Amino acid sequence: MSTLAKDFGMDVALEQLGLKETNHGTSTGNHHFGNGATITSSSPVDGAVIGKVTTTTQEDYEKVVASAQAAFKDWRMKPAPLRGEIVRQFGEELRRLKEPLGKLVSYEMGKSYQEGLGEVQEMIDICDFAVGLSRQLHGLTMHSERPGHRMYEQYHPLGIVGIISAFNFPVAVWAWNTALAWISGDVCIWKPSEKTPLCGVACQNIIATVLKNNNLPEGISCLVNGDYKVGEMMTTDKRVPLISATGSTRMGRIVASKVGERLGKSLLELGGNNAIIVTPDADVKMTVIGAVFGAVGTAGQRCTSTRRLIIHESMYDKVKDAVVAAYGQLKIGNPLDENNHVGPIIDKDAVAGYNNALEQVVKQGGKILVEGGVLSGAGYESGCYVKPAIAEATNDMQIVQHETFAPVLYLLKYSGDVENALDLQNGVAQGLSSAIMTNNLREAEHFLSQRGSDCGIANVNIGTSGAEIGGAFGGEKDTGGGRESGSDAWKVYMRRQTNTINYTTELPLAQGIKFDLD
Repeated sequence: MSTLAKDFGMDVALEQLGLKETNHGTSTGNHHFGNGATITSSSPVDGAVIGKVTTTTQEDYEKVVASAQAAFKDWRMKPAPLRGEIVRQFGEELRRLKEPLGKLVSYEMGKSYQEGLGEVQEMIDICDFAVGLSRQLHGLTMHSERPGHRMYEQYHPLGIVGIISAFNFPVAVWAWNTALAWISGDVCIWKPSEKTPLCGVACQNIIATVLKNNNLPEGISCLVNGDYKVGEMMTTDKRVPLISATGSTRMGRIVASKVGERLGKSLLELGGNNAIIVTPDADVKMTVIGAVFGAVGTAGQRCTSTRRLIIHESMYDKVKDAVVAAYGQLKIGNPLDENNHVGPIIDKDAVAGYNNALEQVVKQGGKILVEGGVLSGAGYESGCYVKPAIAEATNDMQIVQHETFAPVLYLLKYSGDVENALDLQNGVAQGLSSAIMTNNLREAEHFLSQRGSDCGIANVNIGTSGAEIGGAFGGEKDTGGGRESGSDAWKVYMRRQTNTINYTTELPLAQGIKFDLD
């Protein structure tokens, strides 16, 4: 481990999370195994190796599925409030280990330590939400058209839920899924990103301890590691009725196709190309805060990151100058140091994508307002630190239509009324998050109406990122249509059943059909 990591207590954090051993990888509860190739996890913060994880072979996967199937038979019979109690204990463990887990998220993924802590807090919050929900898995009663009959709907567990998560939220998205799946009576198999495998092992260690302390089957929570080939083991497996996948639109199309072929269910959380509309009635100070955090938070690697700032021509120069000035205050460096605003992006491939975006926006007629570039020298040895950049552009540029997972913000100008701004905002393939900055009630309500934003998330006077767990999270169009986290998102993890009970001595048929027998 590097000196920098030790200076910020990473060695202690890894020990607290049970990551001192080297035999990590495939896991059913407390049993770690794996006979595949080795993944080396290197930090984008300083390039140092954090640890190594063995990948899952087909034989390993079969063991995991067998363990999950056996656990499901037991887990589904536990009363939902008891399942909620297990999730409550998991949440308490997360509270106890919030600092070391947040630190690992920061070091392995590269986001700021404060954002790492915030991600773990999301896990705690969804556990709290799920605990209450465990006593509210309600159905629906209805009147039958037949006398002496009662009808109702109820929800049952699906079985095994397969979770494929991305590197940018290496722990929270898993918790969004598992907390709800567990209280629903499902068991889970998780494939974390191969770019952040140790975060997955750390989370598995935490829940495995809770399951062991309660004498519950370890197969309730299983971990597999590897690249897309391991993901394919789940997406093509009929024994896994639901696949929840977070990642690029390209990946989502493949997952949807594979799962659809076997008539399984998929929950997709895919790309975003999120915009903030700035109207003549906007508060400029609030706009700058929302836009800058949205664009540079997590180094522009959130699916809800602000990619486009759509500004009315009457406000354009004023907002542009304010945002450019704010970028001049950004501190880029080691994300474990809380004095820094922006850490590294995930790896050299991401750096290449960032460089390509800046080249393309100029080739396609844009103008760079805040120069980008890769930082080098002391503190930037990993080669993954880049400068947040701003470019003037138009919405029809191919690069603007594309989601670049890096801190590149495009400024677009609109004229006329808010309808013209909405045409620009909605004029992309993705439909995840959106926002409008205005003190005009009519503009705000229009933005939220059926004629307004076509995104799954639409905010007024806040930015595009920073969703709360109480609301369903997800988007439309190329974002995939899935919903995770709060509201009634729990229903996707269960199967609905309609029940009719006849408590008479007659057997009338529906719709008045006669079928008389002697």
